[in-house]
Amino acid sequence: MDFVSGKWARTLVLLPLVAAMASCGLPRSGPNKREILSGSVQKNGDTFVVPVTHSVAVIASRNVPIGFGTSFRKAGLVGSDTIHAGDKLALRIWENVDQGLMANKAAPVTPLTDIQVDGDGFIFVPYAGRVKAAGNSPDELRRIITEKLAEQTPDPQVEVVRGAGDGSTVSVTGDIGAQGVYPIERPTRTLSAMIARAGGVSVDPQVAQVTVTRGSKSGTARLKDIYEDPAMDIGLRPGDIILVQADPRSYTSLGALGAQTRVKFTSAKLTAVEALAQVGGLQTNFADPTGVFVMRDERADIANALLGRSDLTGTQRVAYVLNLTEPDGLFNARDFQIRDGDTLYVTEAPYVQWQKTLAVLTGATSTANSLNSAATGK
Repeated sequence: MDFVSGKWARTLVLLPLVAAMASCGLPRSGPNKREILSGSVQKNGDTFVVPVTHSVAVIASRNVPIGFGTSFRKAGLVGSDTIHAGDKLALRIWENVDQGLMANKAAPVTPLTDIQVDGDGFIFVPYAGRVKAAGNSPDELRRIITEKLAEQTPDPQVEVVRGAGDGSTVSVTGDIGAQGVYPIERPTRTLSAMIARAGGVSVDPQVAQVTVTRGSKSGTARLKDIYEDPAMDIGLRPGDIILVQADPRSYTSLGALGAQTRVKFTSAKLTAVEALAQVGGLQTNFADPTGVFVMRDERADIANALLGRSDLTGTQRVAYVLNLTEPDGLFNARDFQIRDGDTLYVTEAPYVQWQKTLAVLTGATSTANSLNSAATGK
């Protein structure tokens, strides 16, 4: 009886210690559901907590579509023979006289090679002077030079050949087969053709994105959309910079999940169910299926639509909560789209903390018994 009384006495002495340890924080993966809800705007916090229903999933899944803007899509194709500043030209001039301006009866043809179009778009032709080349086709330039030379030599014949020069090239870089500077030629006047010319992408085409920088403007589209939507297969312009890279979007998984890590998107769209599956799903022994949260800095237009308001401005902190135990919980999670920068957090089940507390209590009691036995020699 004394032994029993002593055992309970030691337990009663340890209980305040265990309670103190529990209150000041046993090991856990993060806040529990109650603590997150206590930080809601409804309880004077700064986060809107929104339970996910089908209608909420539809509103929250509005993505800003990526793609090339109007200025890119309406640019049209560059004429493959249009001369630009920086191009190199080759001229051959025939003169139908015994003694011409540049030729004679023995050598009636005068070749002029590697004539580079200057920064202002002009070239110099002997006896024709400074001639505007940029913006003209080789045939148009031939006519202009012919007219100028005809004033000084009878019936001149002119041939103009355009070579790909610095003025009609684009730069292709990033996750591409062969990075480099490529000329815009007849077969490579569109974005998809130029990507193929550069060896194709070196990442999974499903996650490849292509950014085109043209002067001060940039546009981005998914490779899949470029091949499927003719409007996204834009015409190129001299000086374009084409960057190919894997989809940079990611989300972070935390809490009672199979993995706590930063996860890259593997498809254009990613649902909450797919995101959970990517990290191994909920930990069966620890997770609270009623406390699956998606934390997001939400756009003001979406936040107003979610909350039936019109006064919110700027980004708003929103904690979407999925309850997978509800009849349509998994359907809602399947409809809810994850976005770049989201944090997927699953809380621990309430009993987990009790389990940890009991483990501490059991361990502490066992330690106390061992010390008592050592002290008494029993």
